Amino acid sequence: MNRILAIHPGAAYHCETLEAPRYAHLFDALARPEELGAVDLTRFDIVLAPCRTPASRLAPHRARLNAYLDAGGAIVAMGETDQHLWLPSIRFTSVPTNYWWWLEPGASLGLSIADPAHPLFARIGASDIAWHLHGVFAPPEGARSLIDDAEGRSVLYVDAATTKGCILATSLDPFYHHGSHFMPAATRFLDGFLPWLKEEF
Repeated sequence: MNRILAIHPGAAYHCETLEAPRYAHLFDALARPEELGAVDLTRFDIVLAPCRTPASRLAPHRARLNAYLDAGGAIVAMGETDQHLWLPSIRFTSVPTNYWWWLEPGASLGLSIADPAHPLFARIGASDIAWHLHGVFAPPEGARSLIDDAEGRSVLYVDAATTKGCILATSLDPFYHHGSHFMPAATRFLDGFLPWLKEEF
């Protein structure tokens, strides 16, 4: 089992996702972004930054987080955290967000599972990854994209090539939507994603 430190920015949707019984048992510790300088990150296998953690609260710890990666740690950076401001090798492009695509008959957001053989997709399916889209990544050489948009651009990828550790970066924002009590697909995503992080990542 991986030991997970979840960063807790303190918004209501973070409290619901990180503290409520549905997922709380999967996190070994919670820390405010400002507390990262006092936490021994080496005690944890994974540092998780949930959706909409302000980059301004993470960027002061960039050097420490990079050192954690270089020591073999893993960082999971969820959507709307401006990963390029505090993690290495991130190339991110914002895209217009269509919040209402699902109201159009026969519409599709265009997201697809890029690597169906990956163990994550034994826990979640194609209907669990699509609610809306905020941006796409150009993963570095050697990284593995797991979810792509309609143009083949990555929406979630794993990079074990650019540091001695591992980065999982995504533009999906399931913590926000689960914690805000809308977008059932986001809850289904977390139901599979978080146990996978704990048990297999």
